[in-house]
Amino acid sequence: MREHLPYTRAVVTVDEDSTRLDTSFRTPHLSVTVLGTDGGRPFLHLSSREAQVVISTTGGGPVTEQDVTLARQIADAATRYLADCERLHIEQSTHPDQVNESEQGKAA
Repeated sequence: MREHLPYTRAVVTVDEDSTRLDTSFRTPHLSVTVLGTDGGRPFLHLSSREAQVVISTTGGGPVTEQDVTLARQIADAATRYLADCERLHIEQSTHPDQVNESEQGKAA
């Protein structure tokens, strides 16, 4: 079986038209925090030892309808992510031999 080592990956791409940052968290050292909920603007903060991502309201100003829509999309995506993690965890706990077989097939 291939070992799954944790990592955080950040890639910055700069060209004449734009700058793009891609961050992938694949680590148990990830934390998720919500800050600024006491009347200031809200911040969603995802961080690992190596990188962090902060999401806040448009332009750092008042909360807009677009901000509310984005927050709903994040909540919906997090709900789907949770459901997939729970389902896979149950499947892997129930049939650990099948997980090992499928990992060996991927490595071949």
